[in-house]
Amino acid sequence: MNRINQKLQEDKKLLSIYFTAGYPSLNDTAGVIEDLEKSGVDMIEIGLPFSDPLADGPTIQESSTKALENGMTSELLFEQIANIRETVSIPLIIMGYLNPMMQYGIEAFCSKCKEVGIDGLIIPDMPVDVYHEQYQAIFEKYGLLNVFLITPQTSEERIRFIDSISNGFIYMVSSAGTTGAKNSFGNAQETYFDRIGNMNLKNPQIVGFGISNHETFMQATKKAKGAIIGSAFIKHLTKNGTESIKEFVDMVLDK
Repeated sequence: MNRINQKLQEDKKLLSIYFTAGYPSLNDTAGVIEDLEKSGVDMIEIGLPFSDPLADGPTIQESSTKALENGMTSELLFEQIANIRETVSIPLIIMGYLNPMMQYGIEAFCSKCKEVGIDGLIIPDMPVDVYHEQYQAIFEKYGLLNVFLITPQTSEERIRFIDSISNGFIYMVSSAGTTGAKNSFGNAQETYFDRIGNMNLKNPQIVGFGISNHETFMQATKKAKGAIIGSAFIKHLTKNGTESIKEFVDMVLDK
């Protein structure tokens, strides 16, 4: 069974952390992954930096630009995490855009993911229909789950189609717009969380965009299985470096 599916079966609310590979420094990637697991994180999204990250807010865009300046590439990421499964057991997901993966070759990219122990991919600009018609068989061949994003504007018909072709979790974007940390959620988000929760989808939902602290983590996971934090963690890394990762995770989980 895929590690993501195993984790989703656990009787707890899940915390997933996003960070950009090659940030703050080029060779920080494996160490950040190991420290996040030791700190009690349930899943990790490894951001593959791209020059035009449309779904990302300024914090993640800046980290992506810096990682590219540092020299991060798809090939180098695979080299850096080639032995990561010797020390890390939690699910690892690569989040990136379609262009670098197509340049690498979709099947070659999926094959490499399987080789190094990646469990799934999140590709915000991958059209659902294109995945279903052209790439789903390749992903399944290499045991990779593809995670789709839904937003408050996504139609019920599209959400149910995504649910039908998914086999892991659905990434539930908390609000329209780009990524970025918030201190709390308003009534519109609460109504959206309730609406999706009441759809009784077969795939659990994990909420992303706007989670930054214990309060927003708890709000986001009332109906959902878990929450994803990205921008707030990158800001923490920028300000405090990689030595204080546990401090951030403890704050979110209120340890």
